[in-house]
Amino acid sequence: MIGFGAATAVEQAGEGRYETVLDAGYGMAEALNGGYLMAVLGRAAVAASPHAHPVSTAVTFHRVAKAGPAQVHVEPRKEGRTAATSRVTLVQDGRPAADALITTATLDAAAEPGWAGAAPAGLPPLDECTEVRPPSGSSGFVDRVEMRFDRSTMGWLDGRPSGRLEMRAWFRLRDGYEPDAYALAIAVDALPPVTLNLGARGWAPTVELTWHMRAVPAPGWLAVHGDGRLLADGWFDEQVEVWDSAGRLVAQSRQLARVPRP
Repeated sequence: MIGFGAATAVEQAGEGRYETVLDAGYGMAEALNGGYLMAVLGRAAVAASPHAHPVSTAVTFHRVAKAGPAQVHVEPRKEGRTAATSRVTLVQDGRPAADALITTATLDAAAEPGWAGAAPAGLPPLDECTEVRPPSGSSGFVDRVEMRFDRSTMGWLDGRPSGRLEMRAWFRLRDGYEPDAYALAIAVDALPPVTLNLGARGWAPTVELTWHMRAVPAPGWLAVHGDGRLLADGWFDEQVEVWDSAGRLVAQSRQLARVPRP
């Protein structure tokens, strides 16, 4: 099994051009996870930037990206002492699979919040949460990502959805890769669709997702809290907060997605 660092690596192939090999292990069926793709895009943006962290990423997904060779094109839009912005495109089979506007900056790992709102209610201890274990011999997403779910948000597994757009879980990568900007990119898109708790089943394709890196995460498990505000006309929103082992808010996201088809 290829580790997360190698699975998201990019190699420069020219000015603003990078090559990568997308790993099938970060997908379900043939569709690769959007957070995994954002990690790849973020690495290319940082590689082309004087700054160390992708602090703001707004990505539109055009089509399903599949395992195998792909290219990442980075087009600078602005470069300054505090931040730099680029348009970053994932290209596969000669067609764009995703376009992102990524702003990079350098965050101080020792910085303390000047003000912070109340933290969400804490997750139950790990041993009181539901773990989704990978099947024997599997090579998919649950084999790469370990999650322990708050049981109060998992009633849909037993045919008893809560009726609320919500999902909460502990998160870490199974290969021991410690949290950083790229692990946060996959964490904000790792939860099952919150619409499962309304009785919807199936794949819920993300159309647009924006996420912000708010701090450099501490080592250890990440707490991922997801909810939504509205499901209407075949569309729903999902917002996620990620908190690190030191109790700090380290990432935020909001996405617009399609309701799963029956």
